Amino acid sequence: MMISVASGKGGTGKTTVATNLACALGSEVQILDCDVEEPNTHLFLNPVIEKMRTVYTKTPIVDQERCNYCKKCAEICRFNAITVVGETVLTFPALCHSCGGCMEVCPENAITESNREIGVTEQGQRNKLDFIHGRLRIGEAMSPPLIKAVRSFHQPEKVNIIDAPPGTSCPVITAMKGVDFALMVTEPTPFGLHDLRLAVEAVRVLGIPSGLVINRSDVGDDSVREYAEQENLPILMEIPFDRRIAEAYSKGKLVVEEMPEWKGKFKTLFHKIEKILKKGR
Repeated sequence: MMISVASGKGGTGKTTVATNLACALGSEVQILDCDVEEPNTHLFLNPVIEKMRTVYTKTPIVDQERCNYCKKCAEICRFNAITVVGETVLTFPALCHSCGGCMEVCPENAITESNREIGVTEQGQRNKLDFIHGRLRIGEAMSPPLIKAVRSFHQPEKVNIIDAPPGTSCPVITAMKGVDFALMVTEPTPFGLHDLRLAVEAVRVLGIPSGLVINRSDVGDDSVREYAEQENLPILMEIPFDRRIAEAYSKGKLVVEEMPEWKGKFKTLFHKIEKILKKGR
């Protein structure tokens, strides 16, 4: 099973839910931190890192002697990663999406590919919990290839919990596409509701079953609950605004360990997800 924990905005408690859910379930679980621009699950899990792997993406190299400056490569590139100025071909690797289209259309076979480092994956363990995350290279804009590299560690025989990036942009879609369930985390505020709407629309376009966790549920108003009822979005858990939870979070500690009664609540959350998935089959 693969569960993506997502949110329409940052700061809703997505990582709190992902890490505590993973630790509550114990063995036969792995957590994949796909928020590669700012990974932080390791701050709560403190895993022992055992392996590190450099991740590369492909970018074009042009043989200027073979090029006839037909501009077909520039015309096919939607991201302006390659252009022709007079009798010079310029490439912009940071803009390249590694689609290979420029090579396909080049009539002179003047374009080849080279590797460009975009970041690293790190793999480790915390007790019996498997941990994988990605770290995007500073200044790098293309996170989806690194997110795919993190997701490649998926183990079908285990429960895989993905801590997705916030928002609804390409990195989020890359982290959610093809998962079994999207667990949305929000807060009962106007900003939370606005961004939840966007996230729910994205999940439905992808055709993923979903449910909702409301964090800091006893503040704000009932607009999020009313929206969830209108959209038939099940509320699977509510986490109150509790000083003890806030203190545990601020110290980088897990709620399920600091407040053992929450371990059962997160297990119940997982069983609710299982029930939804079984019902949909």
